[in-house]
Formats: sequence, C-alpha cells, structure tokens
Amino acid sequence: MAKTPLFPVTVVGSWPRSTELVRALRRKEAGEITYAEFSAIADAEVLACIRAQEEAGVDIISDGELRRDNFYSFAVDKLTGMRLMKVSEVMDYSHDRARMEEMLRALDVPAFAIKSPIAVDRLGTRQGLALDEFAFLKEHTDRQIKIPLPGPYMLTRSSWFEGLSDAVYPTPEDLAADVVAILREEIIALRDQGCDFVQLDEPILSQVVFGEESTETFMCAALPNRRDPTDELEFAVRLMNETLDGITGIKTGVHICRGNWSRKEDVLLTGNYGPMLPYLAQMNIDQLVLECATPRAGEMDVFKEYSNEWEMGFGVVNPRTDDMESPEQIVARVKELLQYFDPDKIYLNPDCGFGTFAERNVNTTEMAIKKIQVITQAAEQIRAEYR
Repeated sequence: MAKTPLFPVTVVGSWPRSTELVRALRRKEAGEITYAEFSAIADAEVLACIRAQEEAGVDIISDGELRRDNFYSFAVDKLTGMRLMKVSEVMDYSHDRARMEEMLRALDVPAFAIKSPIAVDRLGTRQGLALDEFAFLKEHTDRQIKIPLPGPYMLTRSSWFEGLSDAVYPTPEDLAADVVAILREEIIALRDQGCDFVQLDEPILSQVVFGEESTETFMCAALPNRRDPTDELEFAVRLMNETLDGITGIKTGVHICRGNWSRKEDVLLTGNYGPMLPYLAQMNIDQLVLECATPRAGEMDVFKEYSNEWEMGFGVVNPRTDDMESPEQIVARVKELLQYFDPDKIYLNPDCGFGTFAERNVNTTEMAIKKIQVITQAAEQIRAEYR
C-alpha cells in the first residue's frame, strides 16, 4: 500500500460516465441484461478511471461510482425491499405536486433523469453495498482506496416516503434502524477486506440548514414532513454515531456539499459551515469532506473554534465549471485553512464529484483530469514548503 504523503490528494467520488455506460445502465434497469453483464461492461470504464486518477497524482482513489445510477439510488441493486423511482414518479405521491414541480424548475432539476431508492418493503441485504466495487479496485491498484456510501441520514430520508414506505416502516425512525444495521455491516466488511477510507455522504444536511423551511428536495422526499432543523441535525448525528459506534481500523469521513446536480451556481445553496459545526463536532468521524472552493461555502474563520477537531477533506476546485483554478490559488486557499488545522490534518479534493447523476455529468472526463492535475500541482508546491 502506498504511504500517505502530506496534503494527500483524493476525490469525493463520482467520475463522468460515457453515453455507452449509461445505455448499459438503463438496459440493466429494464431487465435486458443482468447486473453481472452490466459490470463486465463497466469494468473497462472503471479501469480507465483508475488509471486517470493514478496518472493525475491521486493518492487515495475511488472507482468513480461508475457502476451506480447515482450516489444513493444504487442501493436498489444491492438491497431488497427497495424500488427505484424517478423524481417525476415520486411527485405523484407529493402533497403538493404543483409546488414541487415549481421547485424542480427553479433548481434546474431534470425530474425524469434523477432517481431515488424508495423503501416499499422490509430492507434486506442482497449483497454488500460496495464490496464488489472495492474488490475490483483492490485488484487493479496499489493506491489507497476510498469507498463512498450514502450516509445513514441520507439513505433514511431519501428512502422513506409517505404512501409508499409507511405500510412497512410507519416512520423514518423505524426505517433508520435497519439502515444503520446495514451500513454497520458494510463498513465492518470493507474494513476487514482492507479498505482504507469510507466516506459517508450527507449532502442534504445543507438543505436542512440552508433550504427554505418545509421545502421539498428531489433527493429527500420526506423533508416536507421534517421537524425543526435542530431536530433533523440531531437525528443525523445520532444515526451517524450509531452507525460507527465501536468501529475502528478504517478511516471514516462525512461529505457535505451545497448541491452538485447543475452547472448553474445560482440555483445551489449558499452559506458558511458555522450552523452545522456544533453538530458535526458531535459525530464520531475522522474527517470532514467539505465544499470550500466557491464563495457560496463562506469564510474559513468559522473553523477557528474547531482547530484540529478533525481531518479536513478540503474542497479546492469547483467540479462544475470549465474555469481552471491555478496551483497558486489553491495553495493560498490551503494557507487560509492552515491557520486552524495542522498540515497533517489537511487532505485536498474537489468540492464534489464530476458525475453525480448518471445522465447529468457536471463536467467532462478531460476537465476532471485537468482539475485533479492542478490539485496535485498545488499539493507538490505546498509539500515542498511544509515537509
């Protein structure tokens, strides 16, 4: 296994998918090919993704989530009791379809392309959520490996929908108990098989804090029924800690961003991390993986009271634009964070992935490679200064 250098370069997860891969994904969903047949098609693209990350200088790699429809809906392939539904289908069960349609238009969300895993029966494990992805990575790289998984709050809130889930799980809390058990089993299995880093994705925490009160979000159908944001954040903390309780021997992180479905920055959420930090500080995790490259993420001095509280997976490039950050810009940004975190606490990554949803890559493979390369160049510069 490669040794971790100072200011390790890593990724958040997703990589752009080709038209051919998306076509194979849809054929799998339609029952025209098996999951194994789809995986055989996906192998070539995953291998290309691995090589691209290695050549760009990534120290801790992922498989680009290329076998997944998106970062949470893929659970339908791996768990029983779930049904994959387009946002446009879920809207049929919405309390206020007209308002939800208006919200989707305002947020530039393609309702027929984005899908959610909805719990319609008792959840069960068909196979590990990402054990096959990890096994393939381990076979084809000697770099450290990061596996992204939907966080327990994200998976619970995205999967519970009144009128579809409540016959089996009367409340989201009932569903959460099974979600936590499944994620615990998965993380322990990944650790035991040699995985280095599990990243739990909780992007909708930004929606809880910065979204309009009682708003619906296409990633989280149950939020119309949400309680006070404080209750939601406390629920997220409890589920994270129940998931990770007693698990050692593997690095864990939580990823939070401001949305990564559109290249239109003005439709994405804005606000610094200050309101979240008291709750994140209660999570028993090793690393925060945060969007920090855009002005929307706010100022760095909110971390002053939390110096060295965690490792920081520091977002230093915007995956949604063709504007290229310079190594010097990244180094300057890292030095801002170095006021509050020691050099060995800082990891460098993009704000989010480059292909969050299968049919809506937010950038091209070529631009993804260039963005990763500039992070590597910045890492080399700042390592020379702090080694």
